[in-house]
Amino acid sequence: MVYRGRSAQLTGVAEPQIGGNAVRDAEKKRRPRRRLLHRFLVVGGVAILGVVGLLALAWFLTPIPDTTQKLATAQGSLYYYRDGKTVLAREGVNRKNVPLDKVPVAVRDAVISIENRTFYQDRGVSLQGTARAMWSTFTGGQVQGGSTITQQLVRNYYSGLGQERSAVRKLKEIMISLKVDQSKSKSWVLEQYLNTIYFGRGAYGIQAAAQAYFGRDVDKLTPSQGAYLAAVIQQPSRFANPKGADLDAVRARWRTVVDAMVRTRAITPAQAADMAFPTLAKQRNLLSVTGQKGYILAQVQAELNRRGYSDEDIQQGGLKITTTFDKRLMGIAARAVTDTLPDGTSGKVRTGLAAVDPNTGEVVAFYGGRDPSNQYDNAFSAKVQAGSTFKPYTLAAALENGFDLNTLVEGNSPIRVASARDPIPNSGGASYGSAIDLVEATRDSVNTAFVDLAQKVGLKKVAQAAEAAGIPAAQIAKQKDYPTFPLGTASVSAVQQASGFGTFAAGGLHRDAHVIRSVTDAQGHTSKFTAKGERAYSESTAADATYALRQVVEGGTGTAARLYDRPVAGKTGTSDSSSSVWFVGYTPQLATAVNMFRDDNKTVSVPGYGALFGGSLPTQVWRAFMSEAMVGKPVKDFPASSYEQQYNDWYGGWADNGNGWGSNNGDAGFKNRRPDKAPRDGRPTTAPDDSPTTDPGPSSPPDDHGGGPTAPGPGPDDPDGQIPPPDQPPPVETPPPPG
Repeated sequence: MVYRGRSAQLTGVAEPQIGGNAVRDAEKKRRPRRRLLHRFLVVGGVAILGVVGLLALAWFLTPIPDTTQKLATAQGSLYYYRDGKTVLAREGVNRKNVPLDKVPVAVRDAVISIENRTFYQDRGVSLQGTARAMWSTFTGGQVQGGSTITQQLVRNYYSGLGQERSAVRKLKEIMISLKVDQSKSKSWVLEQYLNTIYFGRGAYGIQAAAQAYFGRDVDKLTPSQGAYLAAVIQQPSRFANPKGADLDAVRARWRTVVDAMVRTRAITPAQAADMAFPTLAKQRNLLSVTGQKGYILAQVQAELNRRGYSDEDIQQGGLKITTTFDKRLMGIAARAVTDTLPDGTSGKVRTGLAAVDPNTGEVVAFYGGRDPSNQYDNAFSAKVQAGSTFKPYTLAAALENGFDLNTLVEGNSPIRVASARDPIPNSGGASYGSAIDLVEATRDSVNTAFVDLAQKVGLKKVAQAAEAAGIPAAQIAKQKDYPTFPLGTASVSAVQQASGFGTFAAGGLHRDAHVIRSVTDAQGHTSKFTAKGERAYSESTAADATYALRQVVEGGTGTAARLYDRPVAGKTGTSDSSSSVWFVGYTPQLATAVNMFRDDNKTVSVPGYGALFGGSLPTQVWRAFMSEAMVGKPVKDFPASSYEQQYNDWYGGWADNGNGWGSNNGDAGFKNRRPDKAPRDGRPTTAPDDSPTTDPGPSSPPDDHGGGPTAPGPGPDDPDGQIPPPDQPPPVETPPPPG
């Protein structure tokens, strides 16, 4: 017990206790701090639990998307010429997916070393990079990268993420990346990544990049080249075609990749020292097309659409499209036009050429014009009056309905038809006699004869014959009821006429013209396309029509089309005022149409020729093309016609005099052939030796009047001239150029 003093007890005054109050004061001060700490710990714990809970909730509410971004997996389409090997063009996204085992290990290591060196150890997310990115976000700084290969894949591959910069998107990316790492193998992630990312030069994926930068497949890349591709991932646009400072920058970046490969032990220091900066291939624009290729793609894509392929399929579906076009023949077609047309030909004069295989319907070549930026090409899109190249359909209609080549029709000019307001003349008013057979009518392209024949057969049957050969009904609907319809007032395209005449070459079977042979999808499934032959005319009709059309080339309006090593059948055509001029002809293996016209429907005129007609430049262009196109092709004869068989004994048959066109009597082309029977209409019978023996040859414009009319001819004009329907101007269906 401590004694505190008596005086204190007596006086009642308490003696101060030294240190007591100070302790109490200190205790009071500590209590709020403890409470604050306690509260902080409680709040902090709750917050942590809340964050953990939110993260857990986010984990469960963020599944791996079951759809991918379209661009991530899109593959552009490849177009091939008809051989299926020669690339014609590329269209759409330039990507070709490859399995990981096709990518050299050194190339994989280069990408991993610079983009995510812990790829095989991490769980799909970089904690350090993620923390840095989140801190920058919360402090108001720019959202940082710090992404692993898995995160980059997730961001670019799956739907619903995109490239927006936000903490929410980053959190979602992290969650999906963790789940992808759990559910997918590292090999799968790396394969998708290498096939997805953009490398510059329009190349998506490592295979397209290898071709774009080095002109080789990915499995042929060297370690140095692989390091370059790894280097461009950071700045693909800048490093696509580096020059000056950009070249210095990409060299430094490439060296950084090589050094990173050393640090990750992908290569040794000695190997790194031996590596040289790679030489880049010249940059090519694989997605653009020039010249005739632009027209090709337009027609192929249009047919793909008709066959059920969408634009998205074409641009992103990775299709391999084998077209019907022959690369060699395409070049020949272009040369035939450009080399034949005189210098100084007006740019308003347009020329179209189309060649169709009559036995398949495949368009093997065409010439669309000089300006592929004009979406209306001259062979497919442009439609102009057919002129007398339409007459063979009237001939076919007659032969199908009981008439034959001996049928006599009116050849004098003009002819009056009850349904016509005005008489219908021949070109220049020339007359050929009141009764000429269908061979003469065809050879000399006699307007009145075909008007008369159509009246006897019926205009409806003429229209049906044209439609059977592939001429769309809509294109002849406005003209088919006029008596001048057989003279070619309807407008058609070069492809349609080549296909139509191909019907005769194929023995009366018509096959729709088409430009696609096959399509292979990204999964390797191939669809082949062929045109089924539809019986348009009987074989005898086709043979007889061909016989008559052979006379056009052998001694009529189309002598400039002669091919000296093989038989040719064809027809010239000249519309009213020479606003469109044609030659359409064929051999048993190939049918080709050539037309020339103007956008403004004015007379087609060129330097040195003046106003053109079907037997002049169009025929010469046709011959220039066919002479080269048929090189190496076997010589085939047309089937014998009933007309030939009937008079074969009298003429001594067909004989080759050395140039493929002679007869044993020196007859120039079976002209005016008739047996020695009673004269018709008082005219003397014409024997073979009465025919002209001179050959105007293909090098100069031929005499378009054949044996000559009985009245003075119209001079340089073509007898194919035809008259538009009454009260109706000539239809102009050639689309004008844009603008």
